[in-house]
Amino acid sequence: MLAIEISTHGGPEVLRPVERPRPNPGAGDVLVRVEAAGVNRPDILQRLGKYPPPPGVSDLPGLEIAGTVAAAGPDVSRWGEGDRVCALVAGGGYAEYCVAPAAQCLPIPEGLDVVEAAAVPETFFTVWTNLFQRARFHKGELVLVHGGTSGIGTTAIQLARAFGAAAIFTTSGTDEKRAACDRLGAHGINYRTEDFVQVVREETSGRGVDVVLDIVGGDYLQRNIDCLALHGRLVQIGLLGGAHAQINLTPLMQRRLTLTGSTLRTRSVSEKSAIARELETHVWPLFASRQIAPVVDRRLPLREAATAHQLLERGDIIGKVVLTI
Repeated sequence: MLAIEISTHGGPEVLRPVERPRPNPGAGDVLVRVEAAGVNRPDILQRLGKYPPPPGVSDLPGLEIAGTVAAAGPDVSRWGEGDRVCALVAGGGYAEYCVAPAAQCLPIPEGLDVVEAAAVPETFFTVWTNLFQRARFHKGELVLVHGGTSGIGTTAIQLARAFGAAAIFTTSGTDEKRAACDRLGAHGINYRTEDFVQVVREETSGRGVDVVLDIVGGDYLQRNIDCLALHGRLVQIGLLGGAHAQINLTPLMQRRLTLTGSTLRTRSVSEKSAIARELETHVWPLFASRQIAPVVDRRLPLREAATAHQLLERGDIIGKVVLTI
């Protein structure tokens, strides 16, 4: 099969098309003939040598796929050859065939094509577990999402809106991106020309937001705390601005705040399958009714994976880049 491997750690140019043996599904797995694979920032971190795959997982990058089941391993009852699925995987997505745990597969949502379906698993699993499970978001609350035009950001805006957020604030780095957030139903903030803390405080009459979903970290930590209302929750899901910060702990105590975070890749199949079932129950019907849809900025052939990484690193996209096969 054709695959894209990381020949050595470095820039996008280290992504190299190669021929690899087609993998075989084990117990509880399915083999998917991949038609599209989403590109995500963890793929970039893996390429740089900062986010290695878990033990026993393919060394190929790629955390989300969509296509057709080519074979099912032992102990698989739901899926069979020819079924159309999308799946969250721990690696191996940049290839013509990929093994996926059957429990992490979902039917391609009604109304989506295979490319759109490939843009769903990584971001929707991430947003669901962090915004709804960890942050305990509920209808009527106010939310701040950093990186509003990223795959995570566009997903978080839509899900928060669909589940009844009173207001959604987002940050982005250009007026074009701010306008894109507005079109999705958020209050966009250009962080290069506006102070997001000041905007949030003014727009909420000093109350603040109930939930902050942050991909930045670093010196955003204190500023995020300053945005939170009483009983507010800050969920850290990325560290683009750095892993270290110095903060004033007093507001955490006075406003009874919660600071939490998570990663997804190393979680067990049982944990990920539980998220999959919640998504199928609560989110999949929203695709069918077109209340939500993944935002796909660019579709590129698998061999152009290096270009996809360049676009993502430069921030030249709104939503997701998907590789097609």
